[in-house]
Amino acid sequence: MTAAARLAALDSLPADDLCQMAEVALAALVDIMNQETVLLRTGHIKQASTLTPDKTRLAQDYVGFARAVQRQGDRLRAEAPKAVDRLKQGHESLATQMAENLRVLATARTVTEDLLTDVAQIVGQQNKAKTYGRAGAVASDPASSARGIAVNRSM
Repeated sequence: MTAAARLAALDSLPADDLCQMAEVALAALVDIMNQETVLLRTGHIKQASTLTPDKTRLAQDYVGFARAVQRQGDRLRAEAPKAVDRLKQGHESLATQMAENLRVLATARTVTEDLLTDVAQIVGQQNKAKTYGRAGAVASDPASSARGIAVNRSM
């Protein structure tokens, strides 16, 4: 089926059916984002990352339905105003969940970066020579503190 045929099929659905399909996709997306947020909050980053493929698929599904709803907005408001109102409320719930999810992701990233930086500094301190310099103090080389450790900032 071509993309144009899929769009036409969505656009020709009865108003209640299209809204219901969008609501189901929206609820599933909010649910998986909530699961991810809970896992991240409790420090289960690896488990949270396993949700990414499903979250991506659900987000794509929802975006497809949301675009169909936008294209058919006038018709849907006329034929199924209550369903459109439910969708608006659901979308607000998604926005709230996304904001919380992004806050938790940012916190997890910061904590991870801080931990890796601390580990790099400790490893670097353990690897440097413990000799006295001219002034009678242990020489320090700040450039060697992160030798062998890299911080991936793409999280």
